[in-house]
Amino acid sequence: MNPAQHTEYFSPGRGAHLVFVGAPGSGKSTVGSLVAERLGLPFADVDSVIEHRTGQPVAEIFADQGEPAFRALEVATTVELLRQPGVLSLGGGAVTSAEIRDALRGHRVVWLQVSVGQAARRVGLNEARPLLLGNVRGQLIKLLAARTPLYAGVASITVDTDAHDVDAVVDSIVASVTELGQNVATDAVTTIEVTAERPYQVLVGHGLLDRLPGLCGDQARRVAVIHPPTLVGLAERVVSTLAAAGLEPVRIDVPDAEGAKTAAVAANCWSVLGSAGFTRSDAVIGLGGGATTDLAGFVAATWLRGVRLVTVPTSVLGMVDAAVGGKTGINTPEGKNLVGCFYEPAGVLCDLDVLQTLPVADLVGGLAEVIKCGFIADPEILRLVQADPDGVRTAGSPVLREVIERSIQVKATVVSGDLRESTSTGSQVGRELLNYGHTLGHAIERREHYRWRHGEAVSVGMVFAAELSRLAGRLDPKVAARHAQLLQLVGLPVRYRAGVLDELLATMALDKKTRGSTLRFVVLDDIARASILEGPSRELIAAAYDSIAARPSP
Repeated sequence: MNPAQHTEYFSPGRGAHLVFVGAPGSGKSTVGSLVAERLGLPFADVDSVIEHRTGQPVAEIFADQGEPAFRALEVATTVELLRQPGVLSLGGGAVTSAEIRDALRGHRVVWLQVSVGQAARRVGLNEARPLLLGNVRGQLIKLLAARTPLYAGVASITVDTDAHDVDAVVDSIVASVTELGQNVATDAVTTIEVTAERPYQVLVGHGLLDRLPGLCGDQARRVAVIHPPTLVGLAERVVSTLAAAGLEPVRIDVPDAEGAKTAAVAANCWSVLGSAGFTRSDAVIGLGGGATTDLAGFVAATWLRGVRLVTVPTSVLGMVDAAVGGKTGINTPEGKNLVGCFYEPAGVLCDLDVLQTLPVADLVGGLAEVIKCGFIADPEILRLVQADPDGVRTAGSPVLREVIERSIQVKATVVSGDLRESTSTGSQVGRELLNYGHTLGHAIERREHYRWRHGEAVSVGMVFAAELSRLAGRLDPKVAARHAQLLQLVGLPVRYRAGVLDELLATMALDKKTRGSTLRFVVLDDIARASILEGPSRELIAAAYDSIAARPSP
């Protein structure tokens, strides 16, 4: 099974899904059909479709076959209808099915909120609602208590139907959808599948944070939100969203950047989880850049030998690299990421809105991994960067979104084929492909005590790897030169200090690609065609380093 990417557009001109959920009596069918009419879209009600196809009312299906049989039919019908353009109304209990909640990811979902009193008045003694027979108010109280967190977890838009008449509710929803339809590029939610050992989805779009509760798992009660101090405001927003869904969030502040990736910080996180009573059914959210999600993944993987993990990267680097792929880890004095494990998240939310507050230097740093993906797998990324270097440096631009999505797809494809870096043999390259430029890059990071951004170090590392490949007679000089050209075009460094090669080599000897005492480098034979250069001579390495060594001005 290959990774798949699909995009759902919610503007009326694209005719895509608008899905209504809510308790019995919230008006899903009425409001949904009126909204569809106003938008010029087809409308379908799942319960009505089931009744038409079976020739039986829902109440009879419940009576004759039981609720499990109806829910199975509801899942199959809902999943089918979600593939078709238009407006769709779900039954009140549809969200109790995990399959339906998963299928709703990537769709614009409207939750029509209704109070118990108002719902009871609207429903009355309707015998067509089998779960409400008898004490209607009492049954509604139980249903709302159980389902409200589920509605909140899937909702993109929430509308209070108690305080407004039907026309006002329809006007509000149409206005929201029409406004979204003015910009298709920001309207879309892109879903990228990672099909490794435990398949999961990466969602890319705007305004996705409200989807977090739905990713925390049906059994979760407590959710840890691990974040750096620079994201306190965003973390508080996440905490509020989780609490509104009935979860018990616990904030864990950790140091910024690589300072978070230490054994001491991980131990403190474990202590907080223990004090809060976290069990195997609870969840951990990593909210932040690559260092934060690396740490959060390691904590989730090791607490009780593994609890549910959701990553919410807040930087370009985090979105295209660290949060996707299942690598977790911390640093030691001897090197970067030397302690860790492979542990896949349950889902990844790349909310592009959070990039608006990202410092330009941090955004640019993340572009090194983007350009890397262009050289190792997707040449279209290189074309886009070359054509619009200012655009890829601008948060909110369509071209930045495209290169982010393309880079995530590159990583998803590689990781799906080789999660644990087990398929690289001889000159064949599996997941090690993603380490292009990282052997020297990690050594530079350690020598600089992580004061250099990861992307800055990898930028220099890629130019070095390209020169190494050129000098080994593998790479065309024009392709090698293009590395420095593109990286400099977006403002990344391409040189490092002269006279420190021996020190860097000592660190590179601990690189994860090294076998015994033999250094191994990921190099290119051409764009999108990589191989392993094993055991290059000291002279070849020195010549390649000399080409990127920065010498003091006279």
